[in-house]
Amino acid sequence: MNETGTMPIRVGIAGATGWTGSLLARTILSSQEFELTAAIARKTVGHDIGLVLGLSAAGVAIVSDLEVALERDFDVLVDYTSATSVKARTMRAIGRGLRVVIGSSGLTADDYAEIDQAARSRGVGVIAAGNFSLTAALAKHFSLIAARYMPTWEIVDYAGANKVDAPSGTTRELAEELAKIAANRIEVPIARTHGSAEARGAQISGTPVHSIRLPSYVIAFETLFGLPDERLTIRHDAGSGAAPYVSGTLLAIREVMKTTGLIRGLDKLLFHKGIGDEKPEIRTA
Repeated sequence: MNETGTMPIRVGIAGATGWTGSLLARTILSSQEFELTAAIARKTVGHDIGLVLGLSAAGVAIVSDLEVALERDFDVLVDYTSATSVKARTMRAIGRGLRVVIGSSGLTADDYAEIDQAARSRGVGVIAAGNFSLTAALAKHFSLIAARYMPTWEIVDYAGANKVDAPSGTTRELAEELAKIAANRIEVPIARTHGSAEARGAQISGTPVHSIRLPSYVIAFETLFGLPDERLTIRHDAGSGAAPYVSGTLLAIREVMKTTGLIRGLDKLLFHKGIGDEKPEIRTA
């Protein structure tokens, strides 16, 4: 029981030694609101997660897969792994009655529909976001507002050369949400493109998305809107550290405890009351 007289939320992290997962694990280990009770990673299996992270021993040994982790009790699985494994792990966790926070990218709208159905049937919640950064959520939110008034848009997605999924989960999520606001008006249909239609980008729910993968980029995206004689660009740039994603993930862990079914996008947590209403409390732990 923590200082507020409530039980901490017990968390298991898949990808606990990764770029974001390791910083999230450090934050949770120093928190009274949360308790890290399971850590999944491909490396340093069997070692104490606290010692691996350069902290004091936490009494939690790193395991290689969810099945072993399920031997420990936890309330929420946070997944910061990869698109190749996150869906299967999420479905398995839901089947065991766990709540899930997905920070991994690469899942499609169909994947999320299946996850939503499974979560509702089990009476648990799932919160997923291509990007748990506050400024990324703001950029997405502002883009959705602009789409109400601007008839045409495209997205450019930037990441480092070693990012294997394209487009990013952030921009896929944005494109699919834009389609719910309005139909993108493309002047020349893609099928009538002279040359290579692929040069017009991947068509995600009616939005051309152009993915750039080059050294020196971290993560960035921009939504470009056009009208005759004027343009609007809404851009988000991330730095080289994982800190921006931790506070949003912690907010998702709190909220998923009172959620049934899928909520997709950090902006849905931040702005569910509408623009100008009371803002949610964002804190690191």
